[in-house]
Amino acid sequence: FPLFPSISDIGTITIWAEIGVIFLLFSLGLEFSFKKLVKVGGSASITAVVEVAFMLLIGYIAGQLMGWSSMDSIFLGGILSISSTTIIIRAFDELGIKSQKFAGLVFGILVVEDLVAILLLVLLSTLAASQQFAGAEMFNSVLKLIFFLVLWFIAGIFILPTFLKRARNLMNDETLLVVSLGLCLLMVVLATSVGFSPALGAFIMGSILAETIYAEKIEHLTKPIKDLFGAIFFVSVGMLIDPTMLIKYAGPVVIITFATIFGKVFSTTIGALISGQPLKSSLQSGFALAQIGEFSFIIATLGLTLKVTSDFLYPIAVAVSAITTFTTPYLIGMAEPIYNRIESRLPERWKTFLNNYTAGAQTISSQSDWRIVLRAYAIIVVTNSVIIIGIIIASSRFVLPLIRENIAEGTTGATITAAMAFTAMAPFLWALAAKRTQKHAYANLMMNKRSNRSQLVLLEISRVALAVFFIGFLLNSLFSIQMALIVGFILTMILIIVAPKGLRLFYTKLEHRFLINFNEREMQNAPATTPELLPWDSHLAYFKVSADSPYIGQSMKELNLRKKYGVSIAVIERGHNIIHIPGPDEKLYPADKIAAFGTDEQLQQFRQIIEAPVHDHQATHHAHEVMLQHFLLDENFPFIGTSIRDSGIREKTKSMVVGIERNGQRILNPGSGTIFEKGDILWIVGRKGVINNLLAEKAV
Repeated sequence: FPLFPSISDIGTITIWAEIGVIFLLFSLGLEFSFKKLVKVGGSASITAVVEVAFMLLIGYIAGQLMGWSSMDSIFLGGILSISSTTIIIRAFDELGIKSQKFAGLVFGILVVEDLVAILLLVLLSTLAASQQFAGAEMFNSVLKLIFFLVLWFIAGIFILPTFLKRARNLMNDETLLVVSLGLCLLMVVLATSVGFSPALGAFIMGSILAETIYAEKIEHLTKPIKDLFGAIFFVSVGMLIDPTMLIKYAGPVVIITFATIFGKVFSTTIGALISGQPLKSSLQSGFALAQIGEFSFIIATLGLTLKVTSDFLYPIAVAVSAITTFTTPYLIGMAEPIYNRIESRLPERWKTFLNNYTAGAQTISSQSDWRIVLRAYAIIVVTNSVIIIGIIIASSRFVLPLIRENIAEGTTGATITAAMAFTAMAPFLWALAAKRTQKHAYANLMMNKRSNRSQLVLLEISRVALAVFFIGFLLNSLFSIQMALIVGFILTMILIIVAPKGLRLFYTKLEHRFLINFNEREMQNAPATTPELLPWDSHLAYFKVSADSPYIGQSMKELNLRKKYGVSIAVIERGHNIIHIPGPDEKLYPADKIAAFGTDEQLQQFRQIIEAPVHDHQATHHAHEVMLQHFLLDENFPFIGTSIRDSGIREKTKSMVVGIERNGQRILNPGSGTIFEKGDILWIVGRKGVINNLLAEKAV
C-alpha cells in the first residue's frame, strides 16, 4: 500500500457514520426530557426561538455573501443555530458557576434548542428532497412530526415503564443493555418506515427511556456504546474530509467563527431581554452560548449523506466548532466585566426602562381561570386526537387489508374493521367530547359573567363536533360520506349519553396508569423545583455540606447566615428526612443537602465555605419540591396590615418570606416587623403544596 493510503470504500464509511449518529442521538435523547421541555419557562423558550431564527438568517446571509449555493447557505444557518450542551455543561462544571442564576436560563435554552435541532433535521431533509421552499410540504412535514412525536411519546410512556417494572427480576445489567439497544433500533425502524431519519427515531426512544426510573442506569450502561460509536461517527466522517480544504477555506472559517460568536452573543442577549431577563443575566447567557457542537456536526453530515451540500461544509463546521469550544470558557469569564462596563455607561433613563420592563415582565399575580381551562382542554384535545387518528390510520392501512384477506371481504370486512376501530376509539372519543377538568376554574367562569357561559357552551359544542368528525372520518374511509355523517352523529350521542360511566372508568384507569409511569421517576428522585426567573439577582441554589465545612454542628441561630452572607436556608435534606424552613436551633451536618436563597455573589461566597473543598456534584437537586413563588397582594389577602411576624406565615405554612416589591422598590429578606400592604408583590420560599394552600386561603 502507498505511504499515505486513500479511502477505497466510501460507502462502508458512510454506513458506519450513520450507525454512529444513531447511537449518538440515542445517548443525547437519554439526557433530554420532554418533561424538562414542559417545565422550561417562557423566557428560555422566547430566547431560544429568537436566537435560532437570527442565526439561521445570519448563516444564510453569510453563505450568500461568500458565493455559496442556496442549499449550502441554508445548511450553514442550521449548523450555526444550535449550541453545544456538552461543551457548556463541562465549562460550567470547571468554572464552578452552575449555581449562578443565568445558568438555569442557559440550560432551559439548551433544552429548547435540542427539540429545535430535531425539527431542523426533518425540515432540512424535506427541503433537500424537494430542492425548493414548498410551504405546503413544509407545513405537512411539521404536522407529521408533531403527530408522531406525541403518538410515540404517549404510547412509549404508557407501555415501556410498565414493561421494565414487570421484567425487573429478569433485568440484570447485560439484559437491560440489550433491551435498551433493541428498543432504540426498533424505534429507528419505525421512524424510517414513516419517512423520518433513523437519527430521529433513536433520539425519540432515548427521550422516552429518559422518563423511566431506569434512565440513569441505562445512560450509564450505554455510555461505552455511545463513546465507541460516537468515535466511529467522528472518525468516519473525518476520513471523508480533505485536509487541504481547511487551508483552502481558511477565510470562510474565520468569517463564520466571528459570525457565530458575535451573532449568538447578540441574538441571545436580545432574546433574553425581550423575554424579561435582566441585562446581566442576558449578557452572561449570550456569552455562554457562543459556540456550536454535536448537533451542528449531525446537520452537516445530513447534508453530505443527502448529497445536497458541498464537501467543504463539514470540515468548516468542525474547524469552527474547535475554535469556539476553545473560546467558550474565556467568553463566559468576560461576560461580567463587559456587563459592568456597559452598565456604567448606560444612560439612567435606559437603566430605568430596563428595570421597569424586567419587573413588569416577571410580575405575575395568578393564572386566569380562562387560561387554566383552555390549557387543560388543549391537552385533552391534542392527546386524545392524536391517539384517535393513530387508531384510524392503523385500522385503514393494516387491519382492513388483514381482515379482508383472512376473514371477510367487501362491506362485511369494512363493517368488522369499523366495529373494532370504534371500540378502540370509544374511551378517547368520550374524553374528547365530554371529559370535565379544572372544575373549580370552570365553575368560576360559569358563575362570574353571563358572557362566559355562551363561550363555554361553544367550547363544549366544538369538542362534540370534533368527536363527530373523527367518527365520520373513520367511517368515510370505509363507507360513503352520507353514512359516515349520520352514523357518526348517532354514535357520538351514544358515547355521551348512554354509556359514559363505563367509558369514564376505563379511561380513568388508562390515564392513571399513564400519569404514574410519567411521574414515577420524578416521585422517586423528588427533584427540587428550581424557580424559572426572578427579579433582582436572587434565586435558589443547591449545595451539599462538605465534611470539611467550618459550619458543621452549628445551629441556624449561631450561623446567622443572613447577616454574614445575605443568604437564607430554605430546606435541609438529611437522608430521607426533609426539613423545610429550618428553625433557629436546627444544625448542619456533613452530607446535608440544602437549598439556599441569595444573589449570585452571596451564594458564591457561601458555596466556598459550605462546600469546602468543592466537589463536582455540587448541585444535587433533592430539595423535595421546594419552590420560590410570587403573587400580588390584593384586598382579599388575609394578612393586609399585619407584620410578617404576627401573620404566622412561617409557623403556619413552614414557608419563608424572602422578598417584597413595593412601589418599584425591592426589599430583599425583609425584617419580621415589615407590614404587608395592598399592592405588594410577595416572594415566598416553601413547599409547593403549602404555598398553593396559602394562595387558596388568599382566594377565600
